[in-house]
Amino acid sequence: MRAVVQRVLSAKVEVEGRIVSEIGPGLCVLVGIFEGDSDVDSDYMCRKILNMRLFMDDNKGRAWDQSVMQKKHEVLLVSQFTLYGFLQGNKPDFHLAMPPQKARTFYQTFVEKVGKAFDPSKVKDGIFGAMMKVQLVNDGPVTMLLDSRKKASDMATEPIGEERSGVANDVVGVAKKLGPQ
Repeated sequence: MRAVVQRVLSAKVEVEGRIVSEIGPGLCVLVGIFEGDSDVDSDYMCRKILNMRLFMDDNKGRAWDQSVMQKKHEVLLVSQFTLYGFLQGNKPDFHLAMPPQKARTFYQTFVEKVGKAFDPSKVKDGIFGAMMKVQLVNDGPVTMLLDSRKKASDMATEPIGEERSGVANDVVGVAKKLGPQ
């Protein structure tokens, strides 16, 4: 799984001109599901999202000290298969993302898991597979990337433009097989 986690003052999801979910302060999380993801990946993401210390401890005046759960803020989860896309020449290719029917169930289970681990009333989501408009006010701005198949230290030190391990290596392998576009 991949996630783009943004600390927000507010966020909302609109579908066909109607607001379907809305939060105040907390995290807006774009969630991508890889075709080979399992419960191990969703457990990791749930734990990381809820425990990331992205918020100020107002009592101690310390930045980067509290999680969304400690602050009792909200979480807005938004499914986004394009996080597993890559460019094939100039055309996007999304075949590394989990197929929609399987991904729908996986994503719904993930949303429920986050709610159970935190507070179901504080966890909202968009509509899986819908054309959504996501609006947010990024606080900071603070944006973090998570990948359940990579350690944070690997992501931080990974050279740009070179072969990588895991899913990124799959993308590089596919690109080499297809040749220049």
